[in-house]
Amino acid sequence: MVVDWTRQGNVATVPPILVQPVAASDVGAVLAEIAAGDPRGRAIDLAGPEPQDLVDMARRTLEARGEPLRLIPSWRSGVFGEEAAGEKLLPGPEARLAPTTFDTWLTTQSATARSRS
Repeated sequence: MVVDWTRQGNVATVPPILVQPVAASDVGAVLAEIAAGDPRGRAIDLAGPEPQDLVDMARRTLEARGEPLRLIPSWRSGVFGEEAAGEKLLPGPEARLAPTTFDTWLTTQSATARSRS
């Protein structure tokens, strides 16, 4: 998403931040569990199982999709400022961690890209 927001031709600017991505399928499973269960009355902090560098995630995703694009790590993307540096965007200690890793999700993206070719 960040790449799409900042893309200009064959270049995109991505902030060098740490995130803990969660797969959409994991979000759906937790939402279904909540919808079918007793109301809890509180929000759930949900995250993926491990921290990732956003620039590296973007690079690997583009590579898996076969999209040649130059990435520039920079806070000047306008998406996130330097206040998001470090571990600020990582989940708290009470967060529920979903099982799907970024590597597992990326494998499905690679398979999808190959099937489209």
